[in-house]
Amino acid sequence: MALKWHVINPSSPTFVPSFNPRILHSNPLKLVKNSSLYGRRGTHVCQSSLVEEKQEVSFTEPENQLINALIGIQGRGKSATSRQLDDVERAVKVLEGLEGVPEPTSSSLIEGRWQLMFTTRPGTASPIQRTFVGIDFFRVFQEVSLQKDDPRVSNIVVFSDVIGELKVEAAASVANGRRILFRFDRGIFSFKFLPFKVPYPVPFKLLGDEVKGWLDITYLSPSGNLRISRGSKGTTFVLQKKTEPRQILLSAISTGTQASEVIDAFLTSNQNVNKDELELLEGEWEMIWSSQIETDSWIENAANGLMGKQIVKRNGQMKFVVDILLGLRFSMTGTFVKSNTNSNTYNVTLDDAAIIAGPVGYPLEMETKINLELLYSDDKIRISRGYNGITFVHVRTDGSK
Repeated sequence: MALKWHVINPSSPTFVPSFNPRILHSNPLKLVKNSSLYGRRGTHVCQSSLVEEKQEVSFTEPENQLINALIGIQGRGKSATSRQLDDVERAVKVLEGLEGVPEPTSSSLIEGRWQLMFTTRPGTASPIQRTFVGIDFFRVFQEVSLQKDDPRVSNIVVFSDVIGELKVEAAASVANGRRILFRFDRGIFSFKFLPFKVPYPVPFKLLGDEVKGWLDITYLSPSGNLRISRGSKGTTFVLQKKTEPRQILLSAISTGTQASEVIDAFLTSNQNVNKDELELLEGEWEMIWSSQIETDSWIENAANGLMGKQIVKRNGQMKFVVDILLGLRFSMTGTFVKSNTNSNTYNVTLDDAAIIAGPVGYPLEMETKINLELLYSDDKIRISRGYNGITFVHVRTDGSK
């Protein structure tokens, strides 16, 4: 029997932060805790300076092209689409062809703490390297100290400002103006709740060549805020000392660090944007965060845009798509038009739903009506208020047009 319901959802200022991935229950129409289909959601994980962080960031136009290409890529590159990877690769090659800081290994600008923003992941990466770049839910940094008596390069995973961090250090030396040689030799867990440090249980001396390598600095910005490096295992790294507001926002969402507060601060800083200029841009938009209240019905959540992807077309067509499992997808299509009373609000009506398995679709008799209010929008990220007044953050996954 076909399912049928009508949902009309006026906007409201509801804002309920949380951060619970979800998994699909054995009943396919139920959604319980821990499902990745829901994307990321915010919570008060720890105290952080993200909300208060105000930076005077200076980037050149080519550097901005790379940063813009990184916006919306989740997992520091792990979840990037082929289009996104192509955009990053082009921007990296442009910068590597420009005149950055000459002989960066001897420059004081290389010194300090760098946040890892993006990395490629070849299968030849060492076990230690995979440990660091493979942790998607924590912030990852690299500390470079070449101008001291004991030159070092350290990789750091920050679990949270409350829990602590893991720091693995390497003895370093400068091979030439661009290349750093390193050998990992010690690691320490520093937990905030323990009065002592815990050794990282890796037998560095027994791993031989696995703990050795080199790192080429292929671009160092004259401002000292952006660095591109290539490693001995074929990996490309993009690191920054300072980040722009959208990067701070996306980092807070991916790590679950005060996401709701950072989003609120971001919207406040952009409150002078002319709302009349906000447009529902075409493209594929993946939901990465919402302030939703949990409900039991998986299919109702999918129909209301609380999970999955929105596909917006120029002709006023919109589709909600959710990958379920084993090749099954939920799809619901309809139309959107601008509201007569508010220039940044759209009336969305979806009434063509189906469960799709390959070329076969099982129709569902459903209708959803939503007032979708745009709070912020550019060609990479969108913040909106939709079903039941819930706030959403979407990132574009089909690349820039």
